[in-house]
Amino acid sequence: MLSYPVILEHDAPTGTFVVSCLDIPEMHSVGDDEDEALLNACDALESALDIYLEERRPIPLPSEPSPGVRVVTLPAQVSLKVLLHNEMLKQGVRKAELARRLDWRLPQVERLLSLNHASRLDQLERAARVLGKQVEVRVV
Repeated sequence: MLSYPVILEHDAPTGTFVVSCLDIPEMHSVGDDEDEALLNACDALESALDIYLEERRPIPLPSEPSPGVRVVTLPAQVSLKVLLHNEMLKQGVRKAELARRLDWRLPQVERLLSLNHASRLDQLERAARVLGKQVEVRVV
């Protein structure tokens, strides 16, 4: 899973906590306390990643966090979709080409790559395979 280091700051004038991410500058979230700000940060990170998907830009992978730095970890499915998106860009494979390789319709591929759509793991694995990649799962 992808874990992005974040900066958590207290905004004294408003009394809120603000979370930002150096790797994904479009990501910002706020909360009344640290826990709420970090909880909102996961949704804010996914929303920011949607911008990269829509604009067909590579999504920056997380940098190595320094000791003691907070991280926001994407769900496994979202992490896999990010990695598939980046691999498609690297190989110059568009959604229509992936649909052809999978023998699917384009809307199926669009749903598969949508961060807001719950996709089946076997479908994500199949997409990785047609890109010449494999999915490895570990519990740590």
